[in-house]
Amino acid sequence: MHLNKYIDHTLLKPTATIQEIKALCSEALKHDFYAVCVNGCYVKTAKSILNQSDVKIAAVIGFPLGAMSTAAKIAEAEFCIADGADEIDMVINIGWLKSGDYKGVEAEISAIKKAIRNNVLKVIIETCYLSEEEKRASCQAAMNAKADFVKTSTGFGTGGATPEDVKLMKEVVGDKLQIKASGGIKDKETALNYINMGVDRLGTSSGITLISKE
Repeated sequence: MHLNKYIDHTLLKPTATIQEIKALCSEALKHDFYAVCVNGCYVKTAKSILNQSDVKIAAVIGFPLGAMSTAAKIAEAEFCIADGADEIDMVINIGWLKSGDYKGVEAEISAIKKAIRNNVLKVIIETCYLSEEEKRASCQAAMNAKADFVKTSTGFGTGGATPEDVKLMKEVVGDKLQIKASGGIKDKETALNYINMGVDRLGTSSGITLISKE
């Protein structure tokens, strides 16, 4: 099993510089990570470095709160794809979900998926803020909306991925959607545990640490 191929090598902090993004991309090339995950303004920078490689570019939208208008999220997603992103990691509208507007959440996911067409859409449900019912509802909404992944966390909430949440997500989506665990994955043991549970991708800023003892 090639752990590097599960990793979205991630740098999303607000203070990230162009130099740090370039370093992130160079590391992804060196270690043959599956993807880099960056904020939208750095997609072009990442593309200029990764253009001739197999490393994918994932861009986050509606990040990290998910609380902007659907139109703004769609525009952001379209700009990221135009700049060279292969994948979009979107944050759901958590407030709508907690208001019980599951159809609204689903419609937004669906609209973004339509806008990015065949590109991969990962739906961040931000599990740390949700009840079990809300977690299940958000996974169901992502399935109904024809997304490609459900993702645990932004890494900017009050908590990240947990085995309990991954187990619940797997129960709901089965083999219909892939799962990305993110937030707080800092050691190889944790990473392998998630993969054994059926996770398809790991979002982490500790990718080099995870593979260094392989």
